[in-house]
Amino acid sequence: MNNFQTVTPTPAQEQAALAWLSLLHDQPSSGDQATFSQWLQADPAHAEAYARAQVLWELSEVPARTLADEDALALQRYLNAMNRSRRHSVRRWSGALAMAACLVLMISFGTGWQPSRWVDDLGADYVSAPGEIRTVTLADQSQVTLDADSAIAVDFSRGERHVQVRRGAGFFSVTHTGEPFVVDAEKGQARVLGTQFEVRLQPHGAQVTVLSGRVAVTADKNAAQQILTAGQQVAYGEGTAQPLHGVDSEAQLAWRQGWLNYYKAPLADVVQDLGRYYPGRIVLLNDELAKRRVSGSFPSKNPQAVLGSLQGVLGFEQHQVLGHLIILR
Repeated sequence: MNNFQTVTPTPAQEQAALAWLSLLHDQPSSGDQATFSQWLQADPAHAEAYARAQVLWELSEVPARTLADEDALALQRYLNAMNRSRRHSVRRWSGALAMAACLVLMISFGTGWQPSRWVDDLGADYVSAPGEIRTVTLADQSQVTLDADSAIAVDFSRGERHVQVRRGAGFFSVTHTGEPFVVDAEKGQARVLGTQFEVRLQPHGAQVTVLSGRVAVTADKNAAQQILTAGQQVAYGEGTAQPLHGVDSEAQLAWRQGWLNYYKAPLADVVQDLGRYYPGRIVLLNDELAKRRVSGSFPSKNPQAVLGSLQGVLGFEQHQVLGHLIILR
């Protein structure tokens, strides 16, 4: 009869193992090594937790370095925005965060350690949390539905009604008052000509999708204007707009009802969307896997279940740690 028992570490033990792994990668003292040995032998679950941590370290060191650099730069922007005087000290943190914290950077701070969100939220009037779809009514009675993890700033003080999309996406139902209604996103604008429409930020620009009415879109202040009508979409970035094209706008905007719809979309895009609904971070390591195409309709409220379904079809590996980090490879 087999006397061996499967040992499952607790989240606290996994957290401790990651902290030990981080410390041991950073020139530990002989005292640290002795204390670690005592900890390792104190409970079989400690050894299991440390073994898992070693695997995750190997999987995650490169993306952790990238995230550390991104967070350090975002923190610099945040401090600049707050008019602090510590600019010289922040960039050097990135290497320390990557090497000494690595996974702990992403896990121990959870959703609280998100400097990029701090920067966006600093000047925002309305914010939605990861996983939250939020509808707000503006002073002119126009309504904006924010996708999960989104932020907007509102300015009705210049004779025009301006809304800036600072993060994520917003769906706009505009009330006619006689004053222009303009949505700013990156360097471009969507000027309302009577409509319901979405403006969604993308890595290097934005995308506008019209459900009803008309919208005039410019990629920047010097670009030519494109007029979109119901069922049309255009993306722009770096001052240049792509050709507008027809889309199933109801399907593309179904996130308002809790559904994400895709037709031959790269898995990387799907994972990026799911990340807005997950209270942590999802890291996709495999470049070839990122290019695999996905079609289907998925519930946004359970990103882990969606990843489980995709895993069954695409056959990738999935590692989850402490409810804050999912690694796909």
